[in-house]
Amino acid sequence: MRNPLSDTVVELQPSGIRKFFDIVTEMEDAISLGVGEPDFATPWHIRDEGIYSLEKGRTFYTSNAGLKELKIEICKFLNRRYDLSYDYQDETMVTVGGSEGIDICFRAMLNPGDEVLIPQPSYVSYYPCAKIAGGEPVIINLKAENEFRLTKQELLDAITPKTKLLVLPFPNNPTGAVMEKKDLEEIAQVIIDNDLYVLSDEIYSELTYLDQHVSIASLPGMKERTILINGFSKSHAMTGWRLGYACGPKQIISQMLKIHQFAIMCAPTTSQYAAVDALRNGDEDVAHMREEYNGRRRYLLHRFKQMGLECFEPYGAFYMFPCIKEFGMTSDEFATNLLMAEKVAVVPGTAFGDCGEGFLRISYAYSLENLKEALDRMERYITTLRNK
Repeated sequence: MRNPLSDTVVELQPSGIRKFFDIVTEMEDAISLGVGEPDFATPWHIRDEGIYSLEKGRTFYTSNAGLKELKIEICKFLNRRYDLSYDYQDETMVTVGGSEGIDICFRAMLNPGDEVLIPQPSYVSYYPCAKIAGGEPVIINLKAENEFRLTKQELLDAITPKTKLLVLPFPNNPTGAVMEKKDLEEIAQVIIDNDLYVLSDEIYSELTYLDQHVSIASLPGMKERTILINGFSKSHAMTGWRLGYACGPKQIISQMLKIHQFAIMCAPTTSQYAAVDALRNGDEDVAHMREEYNGRRRYLLHRFKQMGLECFEPYGAFYMFPCIKEFGMTSDEFATNLLMAEKVAVVPGTAFGDCGEGFLRISYAYSLENLKEALDRMERYITTLRNK
């Protein structure tokens, strides 16, 4: 029989995160610190608005680009929070989560052979989505000594005549790294000088603990070169609602919308009505969750210091990326042995790129009670290793 499968898809590796989730679900008394999902329920007033939309029978398709009211609120939000100005009609579209925005951005922009610069460690979907779109992913290995920020020289070293697009994944999953304004200004000039475009994944923009998040699109000359991806999953604890958005130049958004029309039609209607309320009335909810995460972040840093476990201080998202190189194991071996010995699940750093070897991703999107118990078990395991 003829091979029914795409060679490109077959060659892709499954996500390295799932292995540990699958084991944990079958293991009694296990604690998982591996899920990148808020542990908060969606705030009630947002859920209530979704329920009300159903009661009113608002169960039909919206326009392909999304509800007008929602697009207007998205633009207001970006303006008041990040000093960004977008036209809701031509420069804004609503997507099925930020993940769809990433996928259709690649498909709308890449021709076969176009190179996409992907700093790693980073979210697992950039590489496969770029490959599926016909692009050539080029990995930039970020370094712990730079707090996993992208430097000007690293960017310069990766650019070739085939380079078209840079993925800018900050605040970062899995490291928690952020790019401050001074960092962005250095690379923005490189982008302009080399006539590149940027996919800026800012899904964790509301979860920053140092200063206000800065979008590279707000810098001079960068709005017309940037496709901004964001959404409601992390900031408003709305992962299951599957709602995100993309903003960028009309020329690019119109082509992304074309793919969205054929593949999706529109984002979930109920979710869109709920998101309108989230943006109008949810700032206090976001601030509360951010403060809770920050307390957990500080707790983990304190415990790692007590354990003597090396970890730079992350200022974004809800992840830690401690170094475990001292134990002479691969990240996968350490994570597997920790799970078997103490029933604590973490994610090997290599799930997010080869340069994540020697590190673990630990999510603090969990209650302080669970974090304390998990860290107690982890400390016990580490003490055992050091006493061998």
